[in-house]
This record gives sequence, C-alpha cells and structure tokens, in this order.
Amino acid sequence: MSDTTDTRERFTGHGAEWRDSDLSSTEARVATAWVEQRVDRRSLLTDKDRVADVRDAMWELERDGEIVVHRVADEHEPVTVKTLYGWDKRVPTQQLWHHKSCGQCGNIPGYPASLLWLMNKMDIRYLDETDQTSCTAWNYHGSGIGNLESLAAVFLRNFHQAYVSAQAEGRPAGYYYPLVHCGTSFGNYKEVREFLIHSPELREKVKKILGKLGRLVDGKLLIPEEIVHYSEWVHVMRERIREHQVIDCSQVRATIHPACHVYKMVPQDAIYDDDILEGNRVAVSTGIMQALGTQVIDYKTWYDCCGFGFRHIISEREFTRSFAIDRKVRVAVEDARADVMIGHDTGCITTLDKNQWIGKAVGKDYSLPILADVQFAALVCGAHPFKIVQSHWHASAVEDLMEKLGIDWRQAKVEFEAYLEDIKQGAPENLYDPRRRITSGPGFKKLETSA
Repeated sequence: MSDTTDTRERFTGHGAEWRDSDLSSTEARVATAWVEQRVDRRSLLTDKDRVADVRDAMWELERDGEIVVHRVADEHEPVTVKTLYGWDKRVPTQQLWHHKSCGQCGNIPGYPASLLWLMNKMDIRYLDETDQTSCTAWNYHGSGIGNLESLAAVFLRNFHQAYVSAQAEGRPAGYYYPLVHCGTSFGNYKEVREFLIHSPELREKVKKILGKLGRLVDGKLLIPEEIVHYSEWVHVMRERIREHQVIDCSQVRATIHPACHVYKMVPQDAIYDDDILEGNRVAVSTGIMQALGTQVIDYKTWYDCCGFGFRHIISEREFTRSFAIDRKVRVAVEDARADVMIGHDTGCITTLDKNQWIGKAVGKDYSLPILADVQFAALVCGAHPFKIVQSHWHASAVEDLMEKLGIDWRQAKVEFEAYLEDIKQGAPENLYDPRRRITSGPGFKKLETSA
C-alpha cells in the first residue's frame, strides 16, 4: 500500500454501487443552488401528470366485496380540508385512537405528552391503549432488511386494533379512529395502503397472515378511509387551540421544517390551504404557528431534508450532522434570525435538535431551539415547560425562547424538581384516567367508566 492511496474497503451501508461524487466546491454549489431558489408546490408537485386518487380504487374494492373500509363517521366530528390537487380529506377530531411513536416516546416524550395535554384541555375523547406496535418502517428504510409483506401486515394489524379497541368498553367497532403520531409511520402507511389497493397478490399474501392473527373483518382486510397525522388534527383544530392561548408569542420568529415523510411521500395526500403561504407550502405546522400569532419566517433551504434520511443516519452519520447544521440550523440562525425551528416529525426533531452539540467541535456553535408544533402550542397555552413539554429532554437550549415568551423557567424548574420528589415517594401524576391506556387485547380487565 502506498502512502497516498487508501485501498481499505469502505463499509458505508449504501451498497457496492455507492461512489463519491468528487465534486469540487464550485460544482457542489451549483448542484444544490436550485433548492435556494423560490421552490413552491406548483413548480415541484403539480407540474407533472396528475395521479389517481387511491380512494377511488378503494371504494371499488369494497363494492366488489374484497375489503372493508373503516370510515371516518359523523361521530368523529371530521373537518374537511383540501389536499395538493384540491381533493377533499376528512380529518377526524373526536374519538381518536393514538398510534404512538417509538421515537417520540423514547427520545422526545414531551411531544406526545403535549398532544394529550391539549386534547385534555379541549375535552377530546380518545384511547391511548398499549395494544399496538411500531410501524417497523425505521427498519425498512434504515436497513433494507424489512419487506413489503411485513410492513403491510403490521399496518393492517395496528389499524384493525384501532377498529376493534372500543369493543372492550362495550362500544361498537369503529368507535375510535386512528391518529398517527409519527411522520415516518404516516408516510409508510400511506405508501403501503397504495400497494395493497393496487396489488391483488400483496392482498392475498397479507390476508393469510392476518387470518392467522384473527385480524380480518368478516373474512376481509380492513382498510382505513383516511390515514391521518397528528399535525393534521392540530391544523384543523388551530382556531380552537388558540382559544386556550395564554402567552403572547407575536415577537417570536419561527421557521418551519416540513418533514419529507409528511408531504413528499404520497404528496397528493398532503394538506394545502390558499390562505397559508399562498398555498405554495404544506399547510400543517405553519397554520398553527400563524394562528398563535408568531412571525413565520421564510428561509432558502426550507425544502431540504433535515439530514436524517434513515440510511445515512446509520452509515454516514457525519453527513447527517453536517447537513443538519449547515443546510438547516445555520441558515435559520444567520439568514432568518429565528428564535425557534418548528417541525412535525419524530426523526426531524431528533436530528435537528440532538446534532447541534457536535457543531461546537468544529467551531459551528449555532444554538437553535427545535420543537414540534404541538409542543410550542402547548407551551403558549400554559403547559408546564418541564412536566408536559419536557424541554429538558432536548439537547438544544430553550431557555432564551422561554424568556422571550415571558416564562419563568427557573421557577418552573424548581416546581419540576419538587414534582420528581413526589414521584419518588410513589405519588405519580397522571395526564388522564389510567383506564384510557389499558390494553383492550389479551389480559384486558374491563373497568366501569362514567363516559
């Protein structure tokens, strides 16, 4: 081996076809310059052949007796919104079955806690039961080990559980409608639903699996009418959420990071509103921040991925870190002079938040609070910054943001420490009646409820 040639095998996880681009700095600049132009939904998403609405094929399959559709019913109090091509999407607002996120519960617990806290404030009926699994899309996208049959089986198994969950309470099937917390799960489930509807072979394979699990309805696969992300619920409820606002946030400069799995994956299902950024950007997150009165600031790399990307977070982690800092956080700090970056996906919040510390090692100390839209909403509606929003789990500092909002975080920290002492003494404080989280699967013991 010569002193100048490194012939060692590289293990990148990207496969043998992976090659370095060897672009010069000038060439690399030209290659990425397009994302810094005015990029909007019309130029990127509608300047192509219109795709078919998968729900049309879904209704046809139901008429042919192939599947059963879990409908968004009037009892779910749906709000109708417009998607990319002007199609209607019905977002349920009541009787919701929380499809939790493994990444949120493990890395950002204030994310789901903030959502549940807001629902409690608004008297939303829901079930936060334990009889569910991860969507397994992290494994599929991150490692390539998973396969389509397993993804489809997990998707249908979880949504079947949402469909039958209320029967343990003496209520009819379909009473609760699933609300998906994670953007990865959301995008994965939408894509898998399309595969299922268009592939008789996949339906047949998965039907055998679910039959063995007892997860068929009248011998048929159960498909949801709509796949709904929590940010869509926040979006349609934004005016009602504003009614509970107690903190003025009109001086806050907020940048939005839209998640790839939320609006780039099956883009025709994403919500757009002509009153939000002229209808040129996905409406979720921006809508709630505008409703709460923040200054939503545009920035040139809004379209960029956060850097997570699934595969390279595992195999090329330094790419993830440099992309998150240089393409997202630095731009938001220097160009937009942002006080906070708001997102709506587990992986994005984690990547943008927890990779900031590494920048300090190379002189890139860009500190920017990264919060989910629902965390920020809960915070300005009076949620405790540590008990509920759980900002102490975040790697990026949020104290400056809280001070700008007029929140005494030092006093809140004292209250939180006293709260922890109560927990040590066996006096936990629950967000809701614990019966809202007891499994309705094997081992379920029915408890009398007043509602």
